[in-house]
Amino acid sequence: MGRLGDKSDYESIREARISENMARMEMLGLRRCAGELSAISSAPSPRAGSVTPRKTPKPPRVLTPLRRSGRLIAAATPPGSGSRRSARLNGDSVQHKALPYRGADAEEEEQEEKSPMYIDKERLRVLQETRCDSKARGSVYDPVLGICCHFCRQKKLCGEEGCKRCGEGDFEQQCIGKTECSSCHSSNGILCRACLKVRYGEEMEEVRKNKKWMCPHCVEETGTKKFWICNSSICLKKRKIAPTGIAIFQAREQGYASVAHLLMDQLKSRGSF
Repeated sequence: MGRLGDKSDYESIREARISENMARMEMLGLRRCAGELSAISSAPSPRAGSVTPRKTPKPPRVLTPLRRSGRLIAAATPPGSGSRRSARLNGDSVQHKALPYRGADAEEEEQEEKSPMYIDKERLRVLQETRCDSKARGSVYDPVLGICCHFCRQKKLCGEEGCKRCGEGDFEQQCIGKTECSSCHSSNGILCRACLKVRYGEEMEEVRKNKKWMCPHCVEETGTKKFWICNSSICLKKRKIAPTGIAIFQAREQGYASVAHLLMDQLKSRGSF
């Protein structure tokens, strides 16, 4: 039995192994790495909600004056402080200067010039020179003198010879290059020469001679021609039919006189009206 204080064989072997491991760790540099990790883990962590200072500070904010409208500035400025205000608002007396008397004739001429029915001589000369002389739809658009066609909806001056409205600027006269229905006397019965021929197969000269001529819209409503309808986009949409567009080429290729005759034959074949 060993003496008290003597190390046992186990303790001697344990210490020898610990010394061997420490020497090996020192040789591999593990002790240095362990020390660095330990220093990092023991560093104090930032508190929750703390803000990390910026590396580059924000530039200082420059306050610019508020933008206000001139009306608000004038309303807030007291009178006499340099702002522009009318004499009435400033309380000053206002004296109106009398205008020179021009006479009744001058006043009537001024009122006539302001009237929409007034056309100066220069404009009338230009209209007469530029107005198309061909018997078609016309080439000069005039929102005042021109009468709107029910189909093309163009307010063009007609090229008809002797039309006092389009040629001389007489508002009291009817345009002879547009039709007028004897039944409705409305805008539905106004057609230009080109639309009358292409869309409905009628001639303007025949319409003028026939004092009881009815427009395609009234013919459709009265039912005097079965399966005959007005093929303007307005009337077709009311019937829930898609507008035909430029269908005159298709109609002529199939031997029809107009687009209306083509549609009438199509409706007959379908048996619908």
